[in-house]
Amino acid sequence: MRFQNSSAMRLLQPPQGALLLLTPFLWAATPAFSSTPMPPAIDRSHLKASSSYPLTSCFGLSFQDNCGAPAVPESKSVEPIEDVKELKDSLKYFDADFFNDSKVQEMATGVKEFNLPMFMVNRELIASRDGGLNDPSVLVFKSSWGRNDEAPHKYIQFRYPSIHGIQRPNKEEDIAFMTILELGELIRTKQITSKELTDLFFRRLKRYNPVLEAVITLTEELAYRQAEEADKLLAQGVYLGKAYLYRRILLWLKFGMNNSPLHGIPYGLKDIIAVPHYKTTWGSKTFKDQVLNIESWVYKRLKAAGGVLVAKLVSGSLAYDDIWFGGRTRNPWNIEEFSTGSSAGPAASTSAGLVPFAIGSETAGSITYPSARCGITALRPTFGTVGRSGVMSISESLDKLGPFCRSAADCALVIDAIRGIDPGDLSSRHVGIDDPFEVDIRKLTVGFLKDAEMEVVHILQSKGVNCVPFELKYTVESVQAILNFTMDVDMLSHFDKWQRLGHDDDYEAQDQWPVELRRARLIPAVDYIQAQRARGKLIREVRESFTVDAFIGNATDWERVCLGNLVGIPVVVVPTGFENIKNPPPGGTRRRTTITTGIYAPPDRDHIALALAMAYQSATNHHRQRPPIDDP
Repeated sequence: MRFQNSSAMRLLQPPQGALLLLTPFLWAATPAFSSTPMPPAIDRSHLKASSSYPLTSCFGLSFQDNCGAPAVPESKSVEPIEDVKELKDSLKYFDADFFNDSKVQEMATGVKEFNLPMFMVNRELIASRDGGLNDPSVLVFKSSWGRNDEAPHKYIQFRYPSIHGIQRPNKEEDIAFMTILELGELIRTKQITSKELTDLFFRRLKRYNPVLEAVITLTEELAYRQAEEADKLLAQGVYLGKAYLYRRILLWLKFGMNNSPLHGIPYGLKDIIAVPHYKTTWGSKTFKDQVLNIESWVYKRLKAAGGVLVAKLVSGSLAYDDIWFGGRTRNPWNIEEFSTGSSAGPAASTSAGLVPFAIGSETAGSITYPSARCGITALRPTFGTVGRSGVMSISESLDKLGPFCRSAADCALVIDAIRGIDPGDLSSRHVGIDDPFEVDIRKLTVGFLKDAEMEVVHILQSKGVNCVPFELKYTVESVQAILNFTMDVDMLSHFDKWQRLGHDDDYEAQDQWPVELRRARLIPAVDYIQAQRARGKLIREVRESFTVDAFIGNATDWERVCLGNLVGIPVVVVPTGFENIKNPPPGGTRRRTTITTGIYAPPDRDHIALALAMAYQSATNHHRQRPPIDDP
């Protein structure tokens, strides 16, 4: 979910702004002072249900006793702080060293009597398990710009294009790099079985993983069971990709399956996504033996669509960059490079033809960066499109799940199968995505930024798209800091126990989460909220500036990655070409550096970006190229 960028590691000044609260705030920081001895145990008896202790909620509401009268605290004698100056000096780390001595004394008393006991009560209540799998914040970020607020959006399944005349290739590698639609046609016409396809991809996973380090767990027993079920359905005359309405209902009632061209298609999941009876390691040595016997929502959706799970793919440790407990995932286009981004396994595996598609995640660049580096097509959807229950959480208001595929059309097929409301994810919703296969791109006005790949612009213009120069304007200067404040504090709330037990000392890359989460301890709740207010101002300005139907620009510009995730806008990453690598080995090489661009759309307009990407790919073959994995 997290991509490492050196500019994001700098400590930036807290943002200022004003608008609305958009994300959870469950944390407040207070310093510890060696000269201020704390009691070995805190008396919590006054926190029990009682009419003698007042509690004030974060909404400013006072809880009252059964008689309706405001509760009154017991008077307690508090020992004075011996060194008020030291405590006062420490407040400079919170930009709050403006209180006089008596106020600092009062603050310290309040912290000991109220704050610390409540910290401990809340921590015991909801932070006894790491990962943010339980008890999500009730403060929910909505990325919609209001287009779907007036009337509920009617869910309509996409009308997938029919392809005919597809013949099974003789070579396994040619089969491995076919699109989902092409593989689906081979299955539908019984030129290949799901079991045969599963065999093929397991052979490739086992052959190339020692080089790429992209796989954590092979799910062979589960995969062959699911492939057998897919083949059995087809033998009964049922192909999920072409079921009519009455049959769709019967399929759902009898088998719990949806109409989908994913029938019998193997795929992989990033290993932050829980699947029963298999390890979900989060890429971390601390959790490398963890088994979560829960079904994540996205896995349920893919299982219902007839997909065949063949592998749990590498996540960077705790969803940060491409380093994990077993090594570091490499780029199939140049194995001297690493894949970047925590969705390293999904990107590298799809690029290398180890799976037809995979599901990854993004909080800050982990779909855009690895897909760009590995030269594949990927969709970071509108925030809230795909449910996240059963998935390790960094930030409830930033985390997104999305597909890594061979083409934009494949991304459309997958997002259609996994979108929808997840009862376990308060942020998920029926995002108003229309059918990308029915968009008339000639009616669109598409902007292009200064860093756009102009080949994309020229091809779209040749297809009747009105392309115009464009600039996304906003005045908020602290975009990167807002993302870091939001992401780091939210992450710390999900891994508070992990840090307190000292597991950060065992983390695979000490300059990543350990540094950021220690710094996050010193972000006061008030400045976290100010960051969210500044985020609201940013969202309003971006909305007002987004005067085109979509725009084209660099997919890995760090400022744009931060902005896109804060606002919740979708982007399709599209391969647009290749360059020779720097310092090639003697004798030459087939290794290449990939070139990509991003097609961005407003929230809930993923179909626009997908339609434009499909139009571009219909006239080019960059997405059809195969990486030279065997090249020395």
